[in-house]
Amino acid sequence: MAQSADHVLDHLELFRGPEYQQMLADKKMFENPRDPAEVERIQQWTKTPEYREKNFAREALAVNPAKACQPLGAVFVSVGFEGTLPFVHGSQGCVAYYRSHLSRHFKEPSSCVSSSMTEDAAVFGGLNNMIDGLANSYNMYKPKMIAVSTTCMAEVIGDDLNAFIKTSKEKGSVPAEFDVPFAHTPAFVGSHVTGYDNALKGILEHFWNGKAGTAPKLERKPNEAINIIGGFDGNTVGNLREIKRILALMGIKHTILADNSEVFDTPTDGEFRMYDGGTTLEDTANAIHAKATISMQQWCTEKTLPFVSEHGQDVVSFNYPVGVSATDDLLVALSRISGKEIPEQLARERGRLVDAIADSSAHIHGKKFAIYGDPDLCYGLAAFLLELGAEPTHVLSTNGNKAWQEKMQTLFAGSPFGQACQAYPGRDLWHMRSLLFTEPVDFLIGNTHGKYLERDTGTPLIRIGFPIFDRHHHHRFPVWGYQGGLNVLVKILDKIFDEIDKKTSVLGKTDYSFDIIR
Repeated sequence: MAQSADHVLDHLELFRGPEYQQMLADKKMFENPRDPAEVERIQQWTKTPEYREKNFAREALAVNPAKACQPLGAVFVSVGFEGTLPFVHGSQGCVAYYRSHLSRHFKEPSSCVSSSMTEDAAVFGGLNNMIDGLANSYNMYKPKMIAVSTTCMAEVIGDDLNAFIKTSKEKGSVPAEFDVPFAHTPAFVGSHVTGYDNALKGILEHFWNGKAGTAPKLERKPNEAINIIGGFDGNTVGNLREIKRILALMGIKHTILADNSEVFDTPTDGEFRMYDGGTTLEDTANAIHAKATISMQQWCTEKTLPFVSEHGQDVVSFNYPVGVSATDDLLVALSRISGKEIPEQLARERGRLVDAIADSSAHIHGKKFAIYGDPDLCYGLAAFLLELGAEPTHVLSTNGNKAWQEKMQTLFAGSPFGQACQAYPGRDLWHMRSLLFTEPVDFLIGNTHGKYLERDTGTPLIRIGFPIFDRHHHHRFPVWGYQGGLNVLVKILDKIFDEIDKKTSVLGKTDYSFDIIR
């Protein structure tokens, strides 16, 4: 065998060895092999308009949907609060998925526990799992708060989190006054965006509405602060830090709700930080007194913002503010609500982004793009592409709905570059494959899962979104604001230039424009 203790090969080399190649060839003989010519014929047929029509007609099957399930969003929210341990009422396997998804994207350990429900709990209910799980979590990990959400199993059998948590406290699992907010997050409906919304609303309800009956409801005493909600965001580290910088420059007193920018970017300095940063529990409670709450992502806060509004605050939502116009709108709203002037430093940053766009417009103008991802991300990126003179031809969001589609089409209708563009809610990446084959574009924007589309269709992939597993440290750089817009612009331009160089690299044949200067 090629592998040995003296010469260890990673998987990239190991499985290219002759013995492994023979194993793979032998394995195929037991898998009902088909005639290669027939396989090739069918493969080519799946690239046709005829197949696209059949593909878009399917209703009972999703193939590689561009979304995850609700509890992932709940875990993402929970770690954004001081000393908070996410507790998912369900099986260990589900929680391993949430932890691995977050840790692979952010390259950080992601703490989360489960109630370890198994077959007996599925039949008789998971109360005992909740009682033991909360006790173990409280005593072993010493959190300041435990935020509970659910998986499919708990929701199918109808476990009542409110009753279970009360019973657990009566049994002494945690002190009666200990903070255990909760949210029902059934994984078989909605997506990680829905789970984010449900969990954040559950935490605010807990603090503002009397801590599940263990404290009086808070009485709002309005102040001049502004609450900021980031939403589910693969660039949360860079984006939240950029928003804090902007707010500091404007002198705006603020609270970032669910601030997970530190826990997903802990330093290596000899100290393990299971809980790092986060919105303090005191600030979470006091957020009820704020003048207004601003959400960076409308579709991540469809339930949370109405709840906040019911408590007397102004609420404003954006759609992933990328680029000049979207950042203009954000700063104008911040200035209007706070009464603070937009500082000259930010005005200069705007001018630099406009200058960068002008410098590079010839390379982007008229390029066609396909985008997939969460609803707000898709909207923000599409708006920026239109601003650049590009055409976001196909915009697909598996967790987008009819209202999102209508808003997207209104955006397209307002630009001369959007007339041939189309939004596709509720569709998956197999639908995107048909679109790329039947109406090709120049570039694809989305998460890591698009690399298979890149290989299959030849459409170059620009990685923006969540999850990004096969590239490192993208999450540390902002996408929002003028600085973030510049980062996105550079990312797009780098891919454009890489593709130009690929296509002009053959000496004496295609290298007529293999220029040093572009």
